[in-house]
Amino acid sequence: MALSINRRQFVRDTAVAGVGVWIAGSSRAASAKKLNIAAVGAGGRGKANIQSVAQQRKIPQQIVALCDVDSRSAKETRAMFPDAAFYWDYREMLEKEGDRLDAVLVSTPDHMHAPVAAAAMEQGLGVYVEKPLTHNVHEARVLTEMARKHKVATQMGNNRTGETGFRRSVEALWSGAIGQVRQVHVWTDRPGQFWAQPAARPTKTQEVPKELNWDLWLGVAPYRPYHEIYLPRKWRAWFDFGAGALGDMGCHTINLPFMGLKLGGPSSVQASSSEVYPESFPAWSIIDYEFPARGSLPAVKLRWYDGGKYPPAELFMGEEINKAGALMIGDEGTMYAPGDYGTKHTLLPRNKFENYTYPTAILPRGGHYIEFLEACRGGPPPLSNFDYAGPLSETVLLGNVAVRTGKRIEWDSHNLKAVGAPEADAVIRRTYREGYSL
Repeated sequence: MALSINRRQFVRDTAVAGVGVWIAGSSRAASAKKLNIAAVGAGGRGKANIQSVAQQRKIPQQIVALCDVDSRSAKETRAMFPDAAFYWDYREMLEKEGDRLDAVLVSTPDHMHAPVAAAAMEQGLGVYVEKPLTHNVHEARVLTEMARKHKVATQMGNNRTGETGFRRSVEALWSGAIGQVRQVHVWTDRPGQFWAQPAARPTKTQEVPKELNWDLWLGVAPYRPYHEIYLPRKWRAWFDFGAGALGDMGCHTINLPFMGLKLGGPSSVQASSSEVYPESFPAWSIIDYEFPARGSLPAVKLRWYDGGKYPPAELFMGEEINKAGALMIGDEGTMYAPGDYGTKHTLLPRNKFENYTYPTAILPRGGHYIEFLEACRGGPPPLSNFDYAGPLSETVLLGNVAVRTGKRIEWDSHNLKAVGAPEADAVIRRTYREGYSL
């Protein structure tokens, strides 16, 4: 049976798919003439997100506060917004600025996403949070439930979700272009050239740079001495701070099959990998997810590859194997989406789909950042709001539970439990350092 869908079905079925299922926008934001926006994390992705939001001139808004634990990272952004108040600690920023804010952009390392976003939502503020939504599965569930409770605008930073190409790919899957899909392959080139995967933490310590508040950078994580091996992007390699290759790219590359096939939570996850180090991720892993049937849609097996591993070459039907991408293999053809983001695809075999006509657009054509700002003013939810992004992030991060436990995870999604594997609890959720809460 095809995934055929029309506009009326889309409105009804999004309650199942988790796309735009509650009224977005706090009353405070809806009545604001100009949105007041703060940002936690002002360098790297933070800088990019701040600039992207500030460029959305259709919605009147201004950056009124910046927060970063490293003044080196924040230097360029502070120069762009000289009138914005600057803080080292997000808690102080929210205490002093919260009453005049409408939204907060969160672009910290993974381990600080949830506490910052939760604190902002508690004050009724909209939140934009970089991917992955959180550091662990439990945090993703908490943020999803908080967003529903407080009815605030939310958006995760898998920003290519807003592109027309991505939405066109989703609609092609929904229309049944390749028939029923039972097999998916997804891969990335991380870690590889982007960061090394160290086997152990350094034995020597270094002096903390004067521009960095190391204690605030550690945040919820247990204390450890400073070393440059953790910064600026290399924190992704470490259990305490990042979520590895899956955390970096899973919410991008798994995004298309997750939305296009309406996957929801998996029933089981199992991983194979190179050596799993005591404090850091393996150099490569292959992770098998099994998803149950969903109404008329069949069960799906999804395999994730990282660290230089790829799907079998014969699945590509002679196409060049991109360094990252997704293959969705259906009864009537294959969708090959090369690259990380699902914004373009080829239907295979090519000769079968030469005259294929794409379905009428169902999803809105707006843009990732503009959708968030519109939601902050009481408009409809962005496509990657937390009711969608939360379950996606849970699924992605479950792969790390399988990697770190070395066991097949039979997943009880309702209770956030790995059935028969109590040792997984320490990976599913974490204990925060004193002074921080969720």
